[in-house]
Amino acid sequence: MTVRVRIAPSPTGNLHIGTARTAVFNWLFARHQGGTFILRIEDTDVERSRPEYTENILEGLKWLGLNWDEGPFFQTKRLDLYRQAIQKLLDKGLAYRCYSTEEELEKMRAAQAARKEAPRYDNRHRNLTPEQEAAFKTEGRRPVIRFKIEDDREISWNDMVRGRITWKGSDLGGDMVIARRSETEDFGQPLYNLAVVIDDIDMQITHVIRGEDHIANTAKQILLYEALGAAIPEFSHTPLILNKQGQKLSKRKGVTSIFDFKKLGFMPEALANYMTLLGWSPPDSTKEIFTLEQAATEFTFDRVNKAGAKFDWDKLNWLNSQYLHKLPVNELTDLLIPFWQEAGFKFDSESDRPWLEQITALIGPSLIRLPVSDRAWLTEMLTNIPDITAVPDPVEMSRYFFVTQVEFSEEGKAQLQQEGAKTALEAIKNALDNQELTAESAQGIIKQVTKEQNLKKGVVMRSLRAALTGDVHGPDLTESWVLLHQKELDKARLQEALSQAK
Repeated sequence: MTVRVRIAPSPTGNLHIGTARTAVFNWLFARHQGGTFILRIEDTDVERSRPEYTENILEGLKWLGLNWDEGPFFQTKRLDLYRQAIQKLLDKGLAYRCYSTEEELEKMRAAQAARKEAPRYDNRHRNLTPEQEAAFKTEGRRPVIRFKIEDDREISWNDMVRGRITWKGSDLGGDMVIARRSETEDFGQPLYNLAVVIDDIDMQITHVIRGEDHIANTAKQILLYEALGAAIPEFSHTPLILNKQGQKLSKRKGVTSIFDFKKLGFMPEALANYMTLLGWSPPDSTKEIFTLEQAATEFTFDRVNKAGAKFDWDKLNWLNSQYLHKLPVNELTDLLIPFWQEAGFKFDSESDRPWLEQITALIGPSLIRLPVSDRAWLTEMLTNIPDITAVPDPVEMSRYFFVTQVEFSEEGKAQLQQEGAKTALEAIKNALDNQELTAESAQGIIKQVTKEQNLKKGVVMRSLRAALTGDVHGPDLTESWVLLHQKELDKARLQEALSQAK
């Protein structure tokens, strides 16, 4: 048997982290089994589906490296197939036209609620006579199509994640609507449970891999497979992704869109890597960094957890930093240049390339995420979603290399007022006049000033850093100094710092 799996998002919103993780598991299983990964767009919800959401989904999957083998297929282009199946179920007496109005259904639900019963359709139109149907049509009522579900039926399957699962027909809410009303045709748009079954049959899907929130749908869909005389695929219901509090990730209370993660500065490889660990553990539990291709060689469902997977921002940040740190300097420079340009920094990306790569090499080991262009958006995210932590901004870390005059932080100002700061800076400026600066000579000047002026090395270095960068924290001081010297920025900054020093 050739394994065939699918990811089937609805274009009613942007690509969600939960959908993306489901896509990851489908992709890994297909690659592990040498099978086929299919993309299907379930766009029968015409009112809520948007082409921009479809584009977001396609681009998001590509960005993550989840390339599909077949598709994308669109349900709205397959309506004839669904209509044929609905008619087949009607002809076999397994489905029927239901003329209940919304007002009647609301009244029924209210009565059930008053009796403290679970809401369910009472199958009142299952056995209408031809005369009753004719009377409803005369009233102008338009029917939905319902599929019959017997209360005494038991539905079971062996789930690849959860083992044996059994549902009673009486727990499925009564006969199921499989097609909407239509004002112009006998029946309207097919609904999810019917369309997905027809698609999976037609596309010869062998394994359905999706979130645990679909378990009740699976019971209903198995009945449809049987009614249509089709083979039933294997099912795997993966754990939900939870927030720190153990609740399902909410679009209103968290970052859930894949491109929001991109905007926050995460690398696609790191995010894809992290998603493999949201509910699955590799055989070697100490191994946490791997490509999708590497994970696929080891992916099996016996290592997928039943319990919900908590989203850990610190872990994702750490993983992302590892990917950034492993990038070759030239590739990381390519990623940073657009952000430096967007910040208004002046440089020539060709002639200044060696200098830019030296800056990248200097700040690279400190990077956790790439810069965020939309600062107002980032501030809103950090304010409203406390789980997201602020990290050092590569643009701000490197700003002092590009500006003519630095802004002094409070700590930087305080350092320039320290005893010995002015003496140290004057001595450094004088020593600098007599030689060309290299990393070795920079260290020699610091050592010389420390000895000749009888100052502590810490005072000399902190004062120099404050003068050159405006702060007392940052990457390697001597390397920073050399890079600033190459652009002839160091002497002017020493002079400006001396005017502020005590």
